[in-house]
Amino acid sequence: MSDRQYNVLILCTGNSARSIMGEALFNVLGKGRFAAYSAGSHPTGKVNPFAIERCEYIGYDTAKVRSKSWNEFAAPDAAQMDFVITVCDQAAGEVCPIWPGKPMAAHWGFEDPAVFEGSDEEKRKVFNKVFRQILNRVSQFVNLPLDVLDHNAIQKELRAIGDRPAEEANEQR
Repeated sequence: MSDRQYNVLILCTGNSARSIMGEALFNVLGKGRFAAYSAGSHPTGKVNPFAIERCEYIGYDTAKVRSKSWNEFAAPDAAQMDFVITVCDQAAGEVCPIWPGKPMAAHWGFEDPAVFEGSDEEKRKVFNKVFRQILNRVSQFVNLPLDVLDHNAIQKELRAIGDRPAEEANEQR
């Protein structure tokens, strides 16, 4: 097993919910094998409190979590990404910056829980559902034997995960 750490950038439009939860899940489930970051094409400037709640639930330190532009990661001195994953359809359709190092890219679409309107309890349920869907896909990816797969096989798996239905876990978190 390799000690290599992989850099992952999770992209969304607002960088307030899905991409933030994806960042947290990669960092926690990846157990040091992944350094995950999140950003948005048009960041809202604030992180949704229900996303913060989900991140804290899994023990992710949210003290430095913030909504930020993807331009931070396209700069020449930015960390070089191995993988770039879009989690919303709008960001997937936008023209992305040129990422240093030419990372592998894929789209894993999820509904936007931040736009749901209802009571706090109803919002929490929608966030929980989307969180479980992201967890499912991140779990599949972090458990791949990346150190023995070639570039084409990894790219194929990365995309296949996004093509599968975002299955929901049966348990409530």
